[in-house]
Amino acid sequence: MPKEPPFKTTTMTVLMTPDMANFSGHVHGGAILRLLDQVAYACAARYSGCYVVTVSVDQVTFRKPVFVGELVTFRSSVNYTGTTSMEIGVRVEAEDVRERTSRHVITCYFTMVAVDEAGKPVPVEPVRIVTPVEKRRWAAAQLRREFRREVERRNLEIRHHPEDLIGGESVDPD
Repeated sequence: MPKEPPFKTTTMTVLMTPDMANFSGHVHGGAILRLLDQVAYACAARYSGCYVVTVSVDQVTFRKPVFVGELVTFRSSVNYTGTTSMEIGVRVEAEDVRERTSRHVITCYFTMVAVDEAGKPVPVEPVRIVTPVEKRRWAAAQLRREFRREVERRNLEIRHHPEDLIGGESVDPD
C-alpha cells in the first residue's frame, strides 16, 4: 500500500490590514478570496507534492464581516481525493484580539488538481480516512462532487438551449 503524504491540513493566520479594506473598515471579499485560494493551494500542494490548480470554489458565503485589525485564521484540510483532484475544505475564523473573541466567518470548498511542469494532471495518493470527522467530510465531499456535476450539466443545457428561456413554449418549473 502506498504511503500517505504527511500533510492533510494547513493552518494560516493573517492580520487584516487597512490596505485590505473598504471605506467602512470591512475587509474586501476579494482580499479574503485571494487568501482562501492561497491556503487551499498550500494544503493541496503540500499533500500532493505537486503544483496544483484551482478548478472550482464552492459555497463561499460571507457569514459575518471581517474588520481591519482582526487576526483571521484559515484552517484547511484534504477532505476527498479523486484520481488527480482533491477537495480542500477551508474554515475561516476572525479573532478580535482585544476582546479575546473569535467567530466563524466562512466555510468553503476548493477543488484542486495536481499538475506536472507541463500543466498536465497527475495522480495523487488517496487520502486515508480514519476518524469519524474525516468520514463525515469524505461523505459530504462526495455529495458536493455529485452536486457540482449536476449543476454543470444543467448549465450546459441552458447554454445549448437558450431559446427555452425566452419566448416560445413555457418551461415547466419542475
